[in-house]
Amino acid sequence: MSTTEGAERGAQALYIDLMKDALTRYAFGESWQHYEPKRGSWRHFVYRQGKRVLDRKNLELVSRFTFSADVRAEGKDWPPEADTMIGLRRLDNLERCVRDVIEQNVPGDLIETGVWRGGACIFMRAVLKAYGIEDRIVWVADSFRGLPKADAGRLDDIEDALWTYDFLAVPLDSVKANFARYRLLDDQVRFLPGWFQDTLPSAPVERLAVLRLDGDMYDSTMIALRSLYPKLSPGGYVIVDDYNAIRGCKQAVDEFRAEHAISAPLEAVDWTCSYWQKEP
Repeated sequence: MSTTEGAERGAQALYIDLMKDALTRYAFGESWQHYEPKRGSWRHFVYRQGKRVLDRKNLELVSRFTFSADVRAEGKDWPPEADTMIGLRRLDNLERCVRDVIEQNVPGDLIETGVWRGGACIFMRAVLKAYGIEDRIVWVADSFRGLPKADAGRLDDIEDALWTYDFLAVPLDSVKANFARYRLLDDQVRFLPGWFQDTLPSAPVERLAVLRLDGDMYDSTMIALRSLYPKLSPGGYVIVDDYNAIRGCKQAVDEFRAEHAISAPLEAVDWTCSYWQKEP
């Protein structure tokens, strides 16, 4: 390897690592977080009344936030300001998968279904930028208004009740602004706004190399798999963010793999995330 090639690879690695630290706020930490009681509680009713007064005075109700570098690295908290909550370990995994499909020339685009503030998608676009890849698209699929209410028959999803958290609802304009903050909002980023059942079956995605699922719930996971897995190239990767943590998500993945006789090893990334590589 020449000195120039070594310097280029060093610059790529530095940029990618800095993106991880910035997107997770691992390098900066936080001290405060926005305070809002759980929707439907009496505290939330009182809060909504008081919020009108605070808004008029340009004030916000906050609570102290204790930042832990170890917890953030493992993606075990809901960060007040970070652009992703998946932590460093899962970003390391995402980098390895994207780099591998680039180096092995596995054809296809990259997609995440369920993006929150967009951090993982921003990171995928950053990796493509670092390697000078101009012929792949990052698809950003989300309702941009939180999770759908669970089907009454999905008891696991009802117990998790993630659709009740306003914190998980991030508008499309905010996600686009996050991309722009890192100078990564360009023609290689495409958005699929809406509920998955309305967008993914007819999404204009021709071929995929990386499919990252973060829809949390059974139906959101199953719809994404049924709609997009047939478009995943052999040698491509499926990454399931909440396989080991959310019961409905795990059930959907297990059923889909059984239905399609998928025998590729399902490997753990950390305490919650698992992935597999599609076999030829």
